[in-house]
Parts: sequence; C-alpha cells; structure tokens
Amino acid sequence: MSTTSLDPQARAGGGSLTRWEAQRSFDELGRPLRDLTFCVVDLETTGGSAAGGSMITEIGAVKVRSGEVLGEFQTLVNPHAEIPPFIAVLTGITNSMVHDAPPIESALPAFLEFAAGCVLVAHNAPFDVGFLKHFAAQQGRPWPKFEVLDTAKLARRVITRDDAPNCKLSSLAQLFNSTTTPNHRALADARATVDVLHGLMERLGGLGVHTLEELQTFSSRVTTAQRRKRHLAESLPHAPGVYLFRDARGTVLYIGTSRDLRTRVRTYFTASETRSRMGEMVGLAESVTGIECATPLEAEVRELRLIAEHKPRYNRRSRFPEKMHFLKLTRETWPRLSLVRQVLDDGADYLGPFSSKKTAEKCLAALHDTFPVRQCGGRLPRQPSGSPCVLAEMGRCLSPCDGSVEPTVYAAVVQRLRSTLLRRPDEVVEAINERMSALAALERFEEASIHRDRLATFVRSAARTQRLSALTSCPEIVAARRDDGGRWAVHVIRFGRLAAAGTIPPGGDAHAFVRELRASAETVSAGPGPVPVASAEETERILRWLESPGVRLVDVEGEWTCPVAGAARHLDLYDAATRSRLTVVPFDEQRLPSPAHRPAR
Repeated sequence: MSTTSLDPQARAGGGSLTRWEAQRSFDELGRPLRDLTFCVVDLETTGGSAAGGSMITEIGAVKVRSGEVLGEFQTLVNPHAEIPPFIAVLTGITNSMVHDAPPIESALPAFLEFAAGCVLVAHNAPFDVGFLKHFAAQQGRPWPKFEVLDTAKLARRVITRDDAPNCKLSSLAQLFNSTTTPNHRALADARATVDVLHGLMERLGGLGVHTLEELQTFSSRVTTAQRRKRHLAESLPHAPGVYLFRDARGTVLYIGTSRDLRTRVRTYFTASETRSRMGEMVGLAESVTGIECATPLEAEVRELRLIAEHKPRYNRRSRFPEKMHFLKLTRETWPRLSLVRQVLDDGADYLGPFSSKKTAEKCLAALHDTFPVRQCGGRLPRQPSGSPCVLAEMGRCLSPCDGSVEPTVYAAVVQRLRSTLLRRPDEVVEAINERMSALAALERFEEASIHRDRLATFVRSAARTQRLSALTSCPEIVAARRDDGGRWAVHVIRFGRLAAAGTIPPGGDAHAFVRELRASAETVSAGPGPVPVASAEETERILRWLESPGVRLVDVEGEWTCPVAGAARHLDLYDAATRSRLTVVPFDEQRLPSPAHRPAR
C-alpha cells in the first residue's frame, strides 16, 4: 500500500525495487554508443526546399556499429524534372545519369528498409531528414520514429576556431583525417560524415559522454567536473518526489521536484541543465538526497515546505512564504483598513495574502477610493473630540475623529466594505469604473490607467482570497484522480493543508484504503484567516489539483463554496484588458501583475 501522511520525517529515496524501477525505459538508463547502430545518410537534390518543389537526385548511406561498417546504400533517383545546370556542375549528376534511375517512390522505401532500427545521422540533418519526411508524407507512408543526430550541430558545440575555420563537412573531414574527401556525391559525403561522427565521439568520450542521451544533449557549458558527478543520482529511485542538493557541510543548496527523481537529477550533470546558477550549484554539491512521494502533488507540497524550511540560496522562489501582507478590516468602535504582516485570531476580516507590499497598497487605494472610512492610525474613543484631517476636508473621510458622523452611519459604510471584501465587489467595481469614465472623458488617460490597475489588482486579490477561504474553511476534503498509469491517487486536505497522500494499489479495496489514509493523516487545526495553516502557494497548488479534469470528490466535510456574486466573475474582463494592453505596450516596458490561478474549464 502506498500512503503518506506528510509528517516531518520524510522517507529518503532508495530501498526495494518499485514499479518505476521495474518499468524504467532505455532513455532513463542511457544507451551506450558502442551498442548502437547508426545509419549515416546524405542526399543530393535539385534545390534547397522540398516544399518548394525541389527533388532528390541521389541517396547515399552507411550503416555502422562500434566503428565497423555493416553496409552501404546508394542509389540515384529520377527527379522527373530538369536538374539545374548549377546543381549539375556542383554534384556531377546530370539528367542523362538519372534518366533510368528509380523514382523516389521506389528509392525511399528501399532506404527506409535499410535504415530500420538505426539512429539516423546526417550533417545538417534538418535538410536531409526534412526531404525524406516530405516525400514519405507525400506518399502517405508513415515516418519511422528515428532518433536523429546532427553532426553539424554537435560540431558547433565541440569544435573551436583553433580546430577548424568552420563546421562545414569538408573542414571537419580534414580535421579528423577522413579517408574520404567530400565531393557533393551522396555516398562519398556519407562516408566522410561517418569519420566526422567517430572523431566527435572520440573527443566527447574524454569529456565523459558515453551514451546516446548524453551525446544528443551535450553542451560545452556543462563542465567535465559537473559530468563526473553523475554518480550522485544513482541512488535515487525512478519515482515522483523531491530532491535536495547539499554541499560538503550538509547545507541544502537547491530543492526541486520531479515525477522521476533519478532521471531529473541526472540532467543536472549533462547538457539538459545549462543555467549558469545551476552549474555553480552543481559545482558545490557533494550529495543529493531524494524523498520519494506517493503522488506528484505530494512532491510539490513537500518541495514548498522544504524550501521554506531550508531557504536554499539557489532557489529563487518560495523561500519566504512568511513575507506576506494582508489588508485587515479592524474590529473596533471606528473600524479602519490596516496593512499587516500577520493574521490574528481577533475576529477581524482579512484580504490577502499579497506577495508584495506594493500590490497590497494598490488594493488599499481602490478600497479607500470607494469607502470613506478613516485612514488614520490608532484607536478612537467611542466619542472622539479631535479635529478633522485633510482627507475629511476633501470629502474622502467620514471624519469620526471630530464626532461629525453618527456611529450607525459609519457602521453601515463598514458593513458594505466588509461585504465587498468577503462576498460582492460590485460597489468598488462600479465606483472606480465611473471614475475612470469621467477621467477618460477629460482625456486624463494616465490617471484613468492608475485607477484601472488598482481595480484589476483588487478584483484578482479578492477572487484569490475568496477561493482560498472557501478551501481553508473545510475541515476535510478527500479527493481522487486516476493517474497516467491507471491507478487512483488520493489526497486528504484539511483546512487547506495537504494532510495525506497515497495511491491505491492495483486490485486494492478502495474504501479500505481511503479509511486507512484518513486515519493516518496529519492532524490539522483550523486557523483564523484565509491561509493560516498552510502557505498560500501550497493551498493554491492543492486548488489547482482539485479543479483539474478527472478529479472526483470522495468526501467533503463542511461547505466548499465560493460566493456566486464574488470577484471571480469579473476576472475575465480584467484579464482581457491586461492582454489587450500587452499588445500595444513595448515588450521591455511590460509589467505583468502577479498571476492568479483560474479554475480549469
């Protein structure tokens, strides 16, 4: 039985053989170059574009394995068209030579039979393979799933200007002392390409490149020292989970997640991972720890929690979930809106969390533009006797500080504000839209855009808060979804926090499995605000999974609902406005708002 209760003591990767180990593919294992058969091909054509009407005039190919030539293929091809004089001079292939040659309808099937089961190799492969695929499609012939190596592309990663002036086939053939001189005839050029391929392999072998996967993804940006650390991935399982890179002192450098731990970690030691920061990190790494997880969602959640705990310097995101901001509608005689960093169990209403103070201030401005509640700090007595502030004189505050407003009138405004935060944002939307229209009529477009951005930020933030609050108010939700392997992944969510995850084994009793998973799940107590028992990012990850296609609710304790008239119904309008703005704003001036997750449709 595969279950996890997400307690702090995570199990490390390794142990007994799992189904992931048993079913690992050749791609995950890596295929030694010495064991593979390569078919090196070259074409001569009447022009540079098959789609533009150019035809193949000759096909030449050499089949090699472990440095030994297994066979050769060569045929002229009747293009059923005149060969341009320039091409005839370049290749030496004339119209009379191809007059009795087989057409491409006969030559292509013969070549595909010769190359079957091989790795296809060509110098400037997109050209040669593009022609072959074009005529296969023209004939209605399915294209075999060849893996393709491009010696020109590979040479550009290996050969320097000190080695050769360029990466043309003639230059590389000379560099590697090819026994055949390229002469724009298909078989001769294919033979020269074989020598170039072997020369490149010999150079790369000294850099630790010994498999097809490593050859396909080789980059000079990955150092030999990085490649030598590939053994750090060998103890990891082929299973979903979290991996932690550590330095010699055991300090966590970087945390990531993957559906296949071993395969993903191996890419850090090959060309698949070429980010400069990651290269620096791998240079410092001395060990990699894997934490196997029952489901990909559990891996994502564990990753977030571990990043927040260790704060690895090479992780850019999610390191400081505690650095959040909230808007708080205080509970006092004369309530006000306050920007705070923490949710307290004080009966107040909160909007958030916001990842930046600037975003929170935009929302605060939108609310103050609509509701004339006081903006001064501190508590006011039930019967204040101060003097009015500038905002009161401007008509932007009801001025409770000087006793000029009745408590019942002020309370009614606060109640409307509370309803806007929790249920229905229409009053803010209507008020700011009217203000924008008035400013636009006066051609004060820059001021109107400021209000537009405030309103869009408020709508997104309110929608996010309402969605998070809906989930965090539920004592327990049990949901399941069938994974790609046909097994059911089950998750237990309590007050917006992932409490347990597991995968029902084939032939297992689903009801008994769910009962045991719930019984072993983490105990979670309700918190006072939208996301107090989990980070906002964790709860949003869970929401994305819950709203993804194929999820089935097994049991819901409480009510998982969002207000029908809530802020989410306004999102389409402001998302469309943002997309429209991006079409006219120069790319280097674009400033995107923080993304808000949208439910799957």
